[in-house]
Amino acid sequence: GIHLATLLPSQAGGFAQNASILMQPGMRHRRQIEFSLAAVLLFSLPSWAATASLSVPPLDHGFQLLYSLDFEAAHRIFTQWEQSHPADPMGPTCDAAGLLFSEFHRLGILEAQFFEDDKNFVSRPAQTPDPVVRDQFNAAIQKAQSSARARLVKDPKDRDALFALTLTDGLQADYSALIEKRNVASLRYTKEATTWAQQTLAVDPECYDAHIAGGISKYLIGSMAAPVRWLVRLGGISGDKQAGIQELRLVAAHGHYLAPFANILLAIAYVRDHDKPHARELLASLRTEFPSNPLFGQEIARIDSGH
Repeated sequence: GIHLATLLPSQAGGFAQNASILMQPGMRHRRQIEFSLAAVLLFSLPSWAATASLSVPPLDHGFQLLYSLDFEAAHRIFTQWEQSHPADPMGPTCDAAGLLFSEFHRLGILEAQFFEDDKNFVSRPAQTPDPVVRDQFNAAIQKAQSSARARLVKDPKDRDALFALTLTDGLQADYSALIEKRNVASLRYTKEATTWAQQTLAVDPECYDAHIAGGISKYLIGSMAAPVRWLVRLGGISGDKQAGIQELRLVAAHGHYLAPFANILLAIAYVRDHDKPHARELLASLRTEFPSNPLFGQEIARIDSGH
């Protein structure tokens, strides 16, 4: 909280996007590449969890299980939380994250090479979503957003409600880009998530996880070619690659649920920038912290082999 997945790096308010511009022939693939990284980025959110003890708060335990790829156990915990806290939007928000990540894992989308090579990503075979998981995901998103908006009517500065909207729009951006290939929709959700993140941080500057949305957005747009970046700015989104990296580092250092996710996104960013030593260092740390997740070791082996 991907924010993933998360990376990544991971937004509300209306966003009128010129679809005809974004989907011009020469730019459609570019948009797929850049805003799909947002999908690993906000949406890779799972891989956390060495050993969860009974003293760990339920939602924390659930995220640990997601980072360990134990999706069924995480789903049980989030469902129990929803039943005992029916007005809390974070329960269905977390459940939506788990459903999305389980689908990413099934489709192999959590593997870094899926995003490292632009040509491979553009030419990837069409994904076949599980219709049951898709319906459950959409239902969880709707439940979380309805609950969050109801709380904001009572208190416009409800931190958890604002944060839940940040994450749910980010999750929708990931699903749209990586599974449905709806890139214009993904861009709109990314902008909305960033807007909610700004409101969250205005209420609670120490909600470091909310920086995941801005970090992903700034990094992705800042990585684009200048003409593309200019066109996107016409839609109200600007980017700064290094500023995005700094926000991701802030989440990695001080985040609650999403610190490991931010490190995943940073590792992907390092690989894309051909800085494999730093990528390997982060992946090694994640492998040590979450030994039950095999993806980190696989990526380290791939880096070591020179691929």
